[in-house]
Amino acid sequence: MAAKRKKKNAKVKQSPVKRVFKGFYMTLVVLSVIIVGVFAWYKLSAIAPDQEGEPPALPSDAITSVTDDPATTDVDESQVGRQRKKNTWTFLLVAKDQVSGNTDTIMVCTYDTVNQKIGLVSVPRDTFVIREGYRYHKINAAYANGGMEELKGAVSQLLGIPIDHHILIDTKIFVELIDAVDGVDFDVPVHMAYDDPAQDLHIHYEPGLQHLTGQQALEVVRCRKNSDGPEGHRIYDAYPDADIGRTRTQQALLTEVAKKVVSNPQKIRSYLELFMEYVDTSLTFNNLLWLAQPALSFDFENLTTATFPGDGNVSYGKSTYLYALYIDQSLEIINDCLNPYTSPITREMVKMPQGD
Repeated sequence: MAAKRKKKNAKVKQSPVKRVFKGFYMTLVVLSVIIVGVFAWYKLSAIAPDQEGEPPALPSDAITSVTDDPATTDVDESQVGRQRKKNTWTFLLVAKDQVSGNTDTIMVCTYDTVNQKIGLVSVPRDTFVIREGYRYHKINAAYANGGMEELKGAVSQLLGIPIDHHILIDTKIFVELIDAVDGVDFDVPVHMAYDDPAQDLHIHYEPGLQHLTGQQALEVVRCRKNSDGPEGHRIYDAYPDADIGRTRTQQALLTEVAKKVVSNPQKIRSYLELFMEYVDTSLTFNNLLWLAQPALSFDFENLTTATFPGDGNVSYGKSTYLYALYIDQSLEIINDCLNPYTSPITREMVKMPQGD
């Protein structure tokens, strides 16, 4: 009887295959718990960004074109209460000048997360604006005159759309982000040769495809002028169409950087850390978590870029070389790339002065 009880209490040895399967099963259970926990944390933490309401109302004597035509000065009141597209946000992307307090780069971006479409449009730095109570007439001076809220107001009034959030970029993030993804391949479009000992700035590149580090990429997007011209005319535009050409280069390089970032999703923690350190934004960390999910699967075939067309030789009072936007062409770009509403933006809803 004792022998039988001993035999009954003896442990049954498991085969090696069963032990491996049991270990694998337990690993799956633990991983599943972790994944469910992370997913639950994400769902609880991720918060959709807020949206602005209507763009700032134009005063009754608003000027969309400095002409004698009174039909261009009325606000279309039928557009009040326009319907926003679902889960679509507008962003103002800004980089400050390295020397002055003005903004060197101004871009407006609309992200439709439902249809996975992004429009990115550059606003030329000398764009002509008229703002109540302010004396500046070039949009790149808005930030120096009234901070981010004034710049947002100027852009919103100019384009007839609300700006939901701003992203003010310290150029250090541009350098470190590109270095974090081991550089970027980019086709430099023009000859670049600019030296400014006062800034310790030296930019020298020839056209063609090349691999750029973060610092090199920053130099490429900064280049506006060359300084290797003949005696007496040393300084000249690096691009045939001056600053408009540079905005195209900025858009193209930003697109290549974005592609490289999205193709390395395992570094998302590093991206978020850089973003929080070098970017001043109205977006919260929870907003970034919400936007990260659709952004990481974004197809860059659905990215549309443009620059607002205009005349850069416009004068207004004592201000010269203002860049007055071509209204009809700009409206087409706004409605194709930036409009967050289900109804179109019209001439009556924008404020694009045309000069004397």
